[in-house]
Amino acid sequence: MINFSSFYQYIAQDERLFHWLDTLPSQLTEWRSHALHGHFASWERMLENLPEIMPTNLDLKNGVVAKKEPELSAGEQLGLNNILKALMPWRKGPFSLYGVNIDTEWRSDWKWDRVLPHLSPLEGRLILDVGCGSGYHMWRMLGEGADFVVGIDPTQLFLCQFEAVRKLLGNNQRAHLIPVGIEQMPELNAFDTVFSMGVLYHRRSPLDHLWQLKNQLVSGGELVLESLVIDGDEFQCLIPGERYAQMRNVYFIPSAKMLKVWLEKCGFKDVRIVDENVTSLDEQRKTPWMITDSLDAFLAPDDKTKTIEGYPAPKRAILIATKP
Repeated sequence: MINFSSFYQYIAQDERLFHWLDTLPSQLTEWRSHALHGHFASWERMLENLPEIMPTNLDLKNGVVAKKEPELSAGEQLGLNNILKALMPWRKGPFSLYGVNIDTEWRSDWKWDRVLPHLSPLEGRLILDVGCGSGYHMWRMLGEGADFVVGIDPTQLFLCQFEAVRKLLGNNQRAHLIPVGIEQMPELNAFDTVFSMGVLYHRRSPLDHLWQLKNQLVSGGELVLESLVIDGDEFQCLIPGERYAQMRNVYFIPSAKMLKVWLEKCGFKDVRIVDENVTSLDEQRKTPWMITDSLDAFLAPDDKTKTIEGYPAPKRAILIATKP
């Protein structure tokens, strides 16, 4: 059964995080008692059946790649493949684990390659990854020398996928995924770097989200914000109808310049737009590990520059900002 005892032990000894213990244990007890997905018990059984493997070659710098000498047998690889397939759909990745290559819906490594050149060095940093999904970018942060990474995401399948990867990376304890939303967190003012990637447009009050991110950072800490944007000046913002690219709960899609203004209004300094990129059909697509519809089905069949609803096709911007 997934438990958080090692995380509790870590934060109890860290003066930056210890008062999170005032609220987190009761929140996770309630989560375990009342909020579990119908398949959660079977996902946990998959985790129990997963072997804990200590890699002889682990590369988190250039990907999430684990190898072992001697290599797993064909039968062991098949068993590993079957367990990991039981945790589908896999959306963020890719992962290469002992000969099993999880070809995820998103090429999250491409996003990381766009983000990385603009970051302050992550070596030795305490990092929070908000809306971390299955945790792919958390492992890449460790590959850049981060001291400790906390991811938060309430989606229970993502938690199980993260724990599966962690077990296959030698039960690494420098990264932890906690199934809460940022609105449940106290104002810790503790993290050197906070990432929020692919979250803002799902928030009914985007400025409240930016304030919540700011309240997790130390003074001088760095925010890395990635979100959907539209073309336009600082006065342009799209408010979609019921769906955007078939996604529900998309509330505000500003221009990158408006998003910069929002950050400045929330008190961030040194705000800069470092990347804008139209999502390609090679970056987000169906794969054997995510077999339902993906981006191609969400765009207009006769004009891939528009969503199926007629809005501009997904474009994403990365902004970097500093808390004073």
